[in-house]
Amino acid sequence: MVETLAILTEPKGENMKIMDNTTPERPDISYPTKWGFKLIGRDKEALEKCIKEIMKIEGDKEHICSLGNVSKTGKFHSYNASCTVDTEEERNRIFKYFEKHDDVDMVI
Repeated sequence: MVETLAILTEPKGENMKIMDNTTPERPDISYPTKWGFKLIGRDKEALEKCIKEIMKIEGDKEHICSLGNVSKTGKFHSYNASCTVDTEEERNRIFKYFEKHDDVDMVI
């Protein structure tokens, strides 16, 4: 079983709250909001291309992406992508696009 984990923070990391499957309440998220996605895969160029491709599908959505970490062995790379999402449905749709993309091994 995979445990879902989300970290919600207020500006400057104040009042950080970790949400997982033991937390009884759902977070109250006001939309539109800036949302970040971390993609993990084996090819960093393919991850960047994936982000651009999906943001284009979403209507040439403005976004920021940056290279994240590399595993000790150099086998895996991460990319951080963020954009403003207008609704929960849009946020979930983008997540699903990333999750189903062939070049993405994991989305956080």
